[in-house]
Amino acid sequence: MTLFRRLARNQDGATIVEMAFALPIMIMMIWMILQFALVYRAVAGIQQALGEGARYATLCLTPTSTGCVAPTATAIRTKINDHVFGIGPGTFTVPVPTLVTAGTSRYYDLTVNYSQSTDMLIFPGPTVTVSRSKRVWVAGT
Repeated sequence: MTLFRRLARNQDGATIVEMAFALPIMIMMIWMILQFALVYRAVAGIQQALGEGARYATLCLTPTSTGCVAPTATAIRTKINDHVFGIGPGTFTVPVPTLVTAGTSRYYDLTVNYSQSTDMLIFPGPTVTVSRSKRVWVAGT
């Protein structure tokens, strides 16, 4: 009976057992934070690229006596693609913007899409899809 009591009070190795339970959960949480940080970085890059494309769309490239000639949709799309950063392992797409005329006004609807599949080390995680858009009014003839 004294051997049983002595073994019951012995705490040697308890820390290792507790760490064996906690460490996998902690590693998984750190990995999930890293996955969301990649998505957050990509969103920042999307916003930066969208802002650069919007700024470029508002420029008057060739001023004339009757007004301005706005950049083409392809040039705006190229500008957005050139200024994106932080893509990470995901897929980044920029549809070609279309010039819309509403009365005497003209505008581009710029859209940027990002999709990233996540993994949680052992099993696949959800696919995160982010889309941002901006309406840009442009000068024109």
